[in-house]
Amino acid sequence: MDSKVKAAAKAALKQFSRVSRHDTADFETKVLAAFESKGGFMDKTSALDAAFDDEPKLEELREVFFDLLMINFFAEDVKKLEEDYLESPEWEDIEEKTIDRGTELLNLLLYLKECEDEEIDPELEDYLKEFLLVDEDEFQDEHRIYEDVIANQILVESSVEEIAKAANKLPDSSELKELFYPMMSFFYEQNPSQQQIESYISNSKQPEFDAAVYALLTNYNQP
Repeated sequence: MDSKVKAAAKAALKQFSRVSRHDTADFETKVLAAFESKGGFMDKTSALDAAFDDEPKLEELREVFFDLLMINFFAEDVKKLEEDYLESPEWEDIEEKTIDRGTELLNLLLYLKECEDEEIDPELEDYLKEFLLVDEDEFQDEHRIYEDVIANQILVESSVEEIAKAANKLPDSSELKELFYPMMSFFYEQNPSQQQIESYISNSKQPEFDAAVYALLTNYNQP
């Protein structure tokens, strides 16, 4: 298992547990076992889903952890496979079967991995324009998905309070309604102090989920 993915998963569950007061120790053991199992990607997905099926209190994190499973596959498992595996019929079949799984968090994790590889600091404008290419005509789907983020880029210069206010005003139809607050807060502060974390949580309307996702991002981004 990739060390950064492991740190992100453990941090997310620790924060979820702290905020919700729900013990996640047994669940963490099952999830890490799924990530570290010897089976193929779909076998690992089944093991991950089984862990979530047994823990309904953690259901809101299921697709976020699928994103982690996917980034772990790209960072770790692919090394053990043939060089052109990601272009193989087998991988195409997996993509087809999982097309409705995961969230936009996967794109952000892929971006953070690229930033590490290129030794650059993550920035929201760079993520939108250079990684997602939202200004390019052929990437208008990404522009549509991220339109609320694009319209509110200035918030990364403000505060978590202002980011929270904007997040709470988003319509239910917003593609990034759930992820807007943790995603924007990450670009606002990537190395939060404990006091900043508490402020972030206190301004959240879904503190368990938001605390977990923010912890996941900030810990995955650590060198």
